[in-house]
Amino acid sequence: MPLWGAIVNCLAVMLGAGLGLFFKRGLPEKISSTIMSGLGLCVLYIGISGALSGEKVLITIISFALGALIGEWLDLDEKLNRFGHLLKADSSTFAEGFVSASLLFCVGAMAIVGSLQSGLSANHETLYAKSLIDGIAALVLASSLGTGVMLSGLLVFIYEGGLTLLAQAIEPYMTTAVVNEVTCVGSLLIVGIALNMLKITNLKIMNFVPAIFIAIFLSLLVG
Repeated sequence: MPLWGAIVNCLAVMLGAGLGLFFKRGLPEKISSTIMSGLGLCVLYIGISGALSGEKVLITIISFALGALIGEWLDLDEKLNRFGHLLKADSSTFAEGFVSASLLFCVGAMAIVGSLQSGLSANHETLYAKSLIDGIAALVLASSLGTGVMLSGLLVFIYEGGLTLLAQAIEPYMTTAVVNEVTCVGSLLIVGIALNMLKITNLKIMNFVPAIFIAIFLSLLVG
């Protein structure tokens, strides 16, 4: 079954997030805050590591400039907060949890390469390994950021499932250069998430997300 890897990854995220929400109820605020700070440092490390994969600084700069312009024009952050209200969730925490988890789980070579492997050869080993990592991360994230982390599991399925179904069509375009630029831009967004988690900044990360799609377009254009 081509989509089995994406399904397992989605379930791992939702199960991990569910356990995180369960354990959150018994955590004092002081402990929860400390865990959040520690997780923020780990996320900062992940972001910096991925950002170093970029090959063309100009693509990154243009992607962020145009991405921020589009994101602010569409006001994506506010729209996500409204969606949180519709779900009867704390909108600010919901948005932060959803965006943080979605970027962590979807940005990077494992998600892209694993999905292509699933679609081209029915080899799900990369996505299975990623599922284990994501499940643990979802548990920790959800214990601090709440229900938005669980919902990100559905986005993981849509993203990885879509790449899997389109594998044969898009595989020639997913060169190492393209994957590296997307990973770089996405990882810089993860750095922004970490700075927010550490209460250093208050960036509206969702408004920068279009930069990822701009990076894909520019990488293909240059390539």
